[in-house]
Amino acid sequence: MAGLVVTGTPRAPIDLLDALAGYGVATVHEAQGRDGLLASPIAPVQSGTRVAGSAVTATVAPGDNTTIAVAVEQCQQGDLLVVTPTAPCDMGYFGDLLATSLKARGVRGLVIDAGVRDIADLQAMGFPVWSRHVCAEGTTKGNLGDVNVPISIAGQIVNPGDAVLADDDGVVVVPRTRLAEVLDAAREREEKEELSRARYLAGEIALDVNNMRPMIEAAGIRYVDYRTWKEGLGS
Repeated sequence: MAGLVVTGTPRAPIDLLDALAGYGVATVHEAQGRDGLLASPIAPVQSGTRVAGSAVTATVAPGDNTTIAVAVEQCQQGDLLVVTPTAPCDMGYFGDLLATSLKARGVRGLVIDAGVRDIADLQAMGFPVWSRHVCAEGTTKGNLGDVNVPISIAGQIVNPGDAVLADDDGVVVVPRTRLAEVLDAAREREEKEELSRARYLAGEIALDVNNMRPMIEAAGIRYVDYRTWKEGLGS
């Protein structure tokens, strides 16, 4: 039965969330073993924004945004609201008024596997959103989902309190209990990439920077002079 609201859920520490926001979604996805990435249809409605927050989760009934209003009350500084409908729906569940309410509570953004609207207003007020759809059609009220329970969204399970990182590349979820570990791995990966970047700037190419030549040789690569290749085509 819907209508469950779990209160007092643990959250990721703010300092670790702020540290996570120092890395890109692609880096963190790789750092945690290519795991936690939401499916690519969940996309930003703005550009140039990166946020990390502690997940407040919510399910919503198809075409009804009542539970988003319920979830707002459970949100606090440093949170990121993550919403999924109990059945696919592209309607505009969320707009500038709900965003104003969330922003006043210190919420860092919204991830929703459904539609949003008032995009120009959201961009102007600087409230970041990642959604599957943009749709002007509004929802009704009166049907409940659940708040702060584990949810399945865009191919991933999100638990309340998990760290959620979102930028222009998409959205990645880091389990709260693994956050410190993933941060260390992301730091190591970025340091390694800085060394690689210096080699690229010096003129080296990926085949050598990434030691790919033995791999492509084992895969059977062949180099043939153009004249020999043309002659072979004609024979």
